[in-house]
Order: sequence, then structure tokens, then C-alpha cells
Amino acid sequence: MIDDSRKALGEFLRTRRTRVTPRDVGLEPGPRRRVPGLRREELALLAGVSPDYYQRMEQGRDLRPSDQVLDAVARALNLTNEETRHLHNLATAARAPAQPAREYSPEVVPETTLRLLRTMTVPALVVGRFLDVLAWSPLAGTLLGEVTRLPQNERNLLRLLLRPEADEVCPNRAETVAEFATLWARHDVEEPTHGQMHAIHPLAGDMVLDWDAYPIPGAPGTILLVYTSEESSIDAVRLELVASSPQHHRPFTN
Repeated sequence: MIDDSRKALGEFLRTRRTRVTPRDVGLEPGPRRRVPGLRREELALLAGVSPDYYQRMEQGRDLRPSDQVLDAVARALNLTNEETRHLHNLATAARAPAQPAREYSPEVVPETTLRLLRTMTVPALVVGRFLDVLAWSPLAGTLLGEVTRLPQNERNLLRLLLRPEADEVCPNRAETVAEFATLWARHDVEEPTHGQMHAIHPLAGDMVLDWDAYPIPGAPGTILLVYTSEESSIDAVRLELVASSPQHHRPFTN
């Protein structure tokens, strides 16, 4: 039986290999090519390992590839820095014997960060290592609505997205949930530092907000998500409408 960590390593390598074309690495495609991307033999040649060794890596066999081999494979696959770090992390997990589930200490939002949230006039969330919503600014509390009254163990961004009630505030929820398995299977790796959120508010209607993520000093794994809109845009006007609504919530200060 293939260990889950070795299986994850193999799947990641396989998805990356299928995205590199022969021309990307200076090879001629040749006639009657049946596989997308590079063949295993071609990648093994570029990485300087034997085809059998690389095949066993992709198959999740019991291997312990060195950091030098991993770096050579990463170069052959044209991996980004984030993808290379992910490859090393997967290999580290594959080398290690099975461990009992890790216990994490409770995440605590620094008092200074709570103080900052109370002064912010834009929506902002403090999110933990597993996307638990730990704290929020007053305007974010208004946008979250009933979510702010959920028990702590239910205030998780992924868990909330899977709730049918999320359709009321997240118009693309159904499509996002349906795409999750496909996106997960692609094994794309990147460090999310910014993006957009499409939300619906019962008073203000549809709005698209830009978000940026900032690591919180002294609280490893936690980030501050700040949502803004372009000045004088329709989204900014709608956000102001939400801020002036009677339902404007106080910040979370527990």
C-alpha cells in the first residue's frame, strides 16, 4: 500500500511534468507523441537520474530522494520558488515515518492587533493557520452578519463556503465548491497574497472587493486579510452604504 505522503509527492511530480513541453526545455517533440508534456525518460535525462529511479518517485515507491536530486528535478520541471519549497516539503513528509496527529496550541490574536482592528474603517479579518476566522473589524462584522454569532469551531472560511447558506453572500459558491476537486487535483502551488472577493449584501447588493494578506508578527500562521475597493467606484459607494447601515456590528474582542 502506498503511503499518502509518497502518493502526494508522486502526484505533484506527475502534474508538473505534464505541463512542461519538450520545446520548453530545448527538446524536439518528435512524431506521434502520445503524452502531454515530457516523458518520464526525458525528465530523468534532464534531471540527471535514471529513468527507473524517477519512475519510482512518481509511483510513490519507497524512496528517499536527496535535496540535490530534488533540486535537479525542480530545475528540469522549471518549478517556481514556491513549487520547489512544496516539493521539498512533500519529500520530507515522505521520508519520515508515520506520526500521530499533531496537536496545535490555541491561536491567540495579539491585543495590539485587536486594537488595530477596532480602528479600521475597512473590512478586515484575522485568519488562522487553518483558515479559522479569529477576529474582525467592525465593517467586516457587518458583512459577515450571522457568521459572527457562530461557535468558534464553525467560523472557518472553507467550512462556511460549503454551507448552502453561503449562497446569500457568495454568489459563486456553488461553482467554487464544484470546482474544488478539480483544482485540488491540479496541485497548483502559489502563495496567496492578494485577490478579489465577490460578495452580496442584502442592503447594498453586489460588490467586488480587493483583498491583501499580511502575516501578523508574533503569531506564526495567522494573517490579516484587508478588503478595499477603488476610490469613488460603485463598490466603494456600496461599501459605504453597508458601513452606514443600522446593522453595523462591533468588532470581535474576545
